[in-house]
Amino acid sequence: MTPNIALLPKLRELGYEVQYVGSYDGIEKKLIEELGVPYHGIASGKLRRYFDLKNFTDPFRVVKGFFQAKKVLKEVRPDIVFSKGGFVSVPVVQAAKQLHIPVIIHESDMTPGLANKLAIPAATKVCCNFPETIPYLPAGKAVVTGSPIREELRSGNKLAALDFCGFTSDKPVLLVIGGSLGSVAVNHAIRSILPDLLRTFQVIHLCGKGNLDESLNGTRGYVQYEYIKQELADLFALADVVVSRAGANAICELLELRKPNLLIPLPASASRGDQLLNAESFRKQGFSEVLQEETITPELLLTTISSLYQNRATYIAAMEKSTASNAVNTIIQLIEEITK
Repeated sequence: MTPNIALLPKLRELGYEVQYVGSYDGIEKKLIEELGVPYHGIASGKLRRYFDLKNFTDPFRVVKGFFQAKKVLKEVRPDIVFSKGGFVSVPVVQAAKQLHIPVIIHESDMTPGLANKLAIPAATKVCCNFPETIPYLPAGKAVVTGSPIREELRSGNKLAALDFCGFTSDKPVLLVIGGSLGSVAVNHAIRSILPDLLRTFQVIHLCGKGNLDESLNGTRGYVQYEYIKQELADLFALADVVVSRAGANAICELLELRKPNLLIPLPASASRGDQLLNAESFRKQGFSEVLQEETITPELLLTTISSLYQNRATYIAAMEKSTASNAVNTIIQLIEEITK
């Protein structure tokens, strides 16, 4: 959903009329409608690789969704369909293929998920975040674009962030992002070296809902928040270096904003391993340092963050050279070429 929203301002600026197809009660419905975009809900079913009783009923939902999507596309008559993936996109893409409407698909992860694997044969172009994804995609369709980020993230105000955090301008700033739900492991690792960090840095800690440590309130040079929305752009603008998980959208934001970063990916035991692959790709391209959650020690974490800051210009220079660091314009250019 985030990449879809990130494309909206530029598409509107170019005169495109945008309409959105999603599930009946998807979490994106309210947000999309608040942006003034017409929303069309269709039936959606998940396609699983494991046994579940819903495997017997969901295929019928997918078929129903196909006919509903076909009806929507006939009424709207779009020049192109942009799909971010997810199971609700499968019937939409298949309906577009049957109606001879070109489709651009975006794949965020290193290897295509099941929904996109089903949809890719119907696509005109497939955008991806990582060079390593190209071998998994049909020849001639793949384009490394990166992931579009919200334009407002580029417009942060450092002075506003200094005031918001109560920081001074005489120390660099470390931003720690544990993800929307926070990360107990990352939170604990950062707090275990906080006194040492504060000798060099001021620390902004986005620790996730329910993960505040009340005993640290009032610590000079340290602020913690469960979640930040409105001021996030300002905090990014203020940050000199960032510690983050390695979700695809999160790291693409760091790339586009040219923020040197330390990635601590979710371990394979807690995920399908996509964050491990994402992090390794960014490490190889010179954008990031990477530490594995299972092997972090306080000394290693402190040394890595210090080195990251001291060598930040090297990471920024590598990001500047990336072909995946201007995703909105690259994807819009593809849309323009296909719809001419």
